[in-house]
Amino acid sequence: MLLQIVATDSLQNETEQLVQAAQEPISIFTMAQYGGWIMVLLALLLAWAIYIFVERLIVMHRATQEDRSFMDRIKDYIHEGKIDSAVNLCRQTNTPSSRMVEKGISRIGRPMQDVQVAIENVGNLEVGKLEKGLVIMATIAAGAPMLGFLGTVLGMVQTFYNMAQNASGVIEMNALSEGMYQAMVTTIGGLIVGILAMFAYNFLVARIDHVVRLLEGRTLEFMDLLNEPA
Repeated sequence: MLLQIVATDSLQNETEQLVQAAQEPISIFTMAQYGGWIMVLLALLLAWAIYIFVERLIVMHRATQEDRSFMDRIKDYIHEGKIDSAVNLCRQTNTPSSRMVEKGISRIGRPMQDVQVAIENVGNLEVGKLEKGLVIMATIAAGAPMLGFLGTVLGMVQTFYNMAQNASGVIEMNALSEGMYQAMVTTIGGLIVGILAMFAYNFLVARIDHVVRLLEGRTLEFMDLLNEPA
């Protein structure tokens, strides 16, 4: 009777420990370890996407930082015939719009169509510089979920392999857990990285559209300046 009571208490304690362990939330790091080498690739892609996002934000912020009196000073210099001073001001400002204006100033005296084409060409180059890295960001957004699904397939293959290796025909959950964990974890990881990269990409595209509108406004403002009477 005493042995039965001890055995019952021991079984109850083990059951409580198992229930308590199951209720404890699994950490992200522990979860990622089950994903294998796929999670390493996803972590590298996430770090790359974060770097591109932060670096592009800094570049675009600098592209929109410009003295509000810039065009007024350019207008005064041009009307006063101080072309060199206007060029120096553009070089000191060193923004995409100032480089466009500088190119337009260098074409003063030529037909207006030539001036506008020169400015637009510089504008296209500046937009191309702003879009640097966006192709990589879009690739990460599309490729990360596919890597996650690849991990899922590999995990399922591992699961069925473990089942095939069991000669007794009895399916043990411990033997299947590794493959199932990899299948689920890599899917989650791939979707998280892909979603974050997609939102970051769309945000950067919206910021570039904003800069493009500013450049178009500067182009029109400069062309109007040239058409004004001296």
